[in-house]
Amino acid sequence: MKKLIVLVASVFMLQACDDGDITLESFNFDTVNIQECPDNNLIFKINGDEMLLINIPESSFANVETPDGSPRIINVSTSNQIIYRIYSDNVSANNICATIPPATPVVKKEWNATGGTIEIITDALYASDGITITGYNHNIKFVNVNFSGSSNSFSFTEYNFGNYETN
Repeated sequence: MKKLIVLVASVFMLQACDDGDITLESFNFDTVNIQECPDNNLIFKINGDEMLLINIPESSFANVETPDGSPRIINVSTSNQIIYRIYSDNVSANNICATIPPATPVVKKEWNATGGTIEIITDALYASDGITITGYNHNIKFVNVNFSGSSNSFSFTEYNFGNYETN
C-alpha cells in the first residue's frame, strides 16, 4: 500500500511541475556585414528575419584614431540605443531606412538594451602609399549590455558587433 501511495504521489508531483515558458534569446550576426541608412544615424546587421540595430549620434564615429587601450565609450540610454528585433519574414534595409516603412514584414518581438556600454576603437585606413588616410575603421563592441523585451530579458558580457568604415 505504501508503494502505491508513493507511486501515485510521484506521478502527481511530476505532472504538477512546470518549467514555464522560459525562452533564452540570443543572436548571431557574426557572418553578416554592417549596413547603414543614408539619411540618419542608424547602423544595423540583418540575418534573415532578425535585425540588430544601433542608433547613436554620428559624432560617436569621430574620424580620429583612439589611443591604444582607450576605446570611445558610449553609455546605452534612450538616446544611445541598441535594438534587437525578430520580424515576421525576411527583412531588408528598405524596411529600416524607408521614410514610411512598408507594412510587411512586421516586428514580432523586440528587445531594447537597458544598460551597458558601446565601445568603439577607431583606426585610420591608409592608401597603398602608407601615408594618405583613405578612411577610418571603427570596431564596435557591446560590453555588459542587457536586453529587455515584453516576455523576457537576456544579456551579453561582451559582444563584438563588428567593423564599420567611414570616409
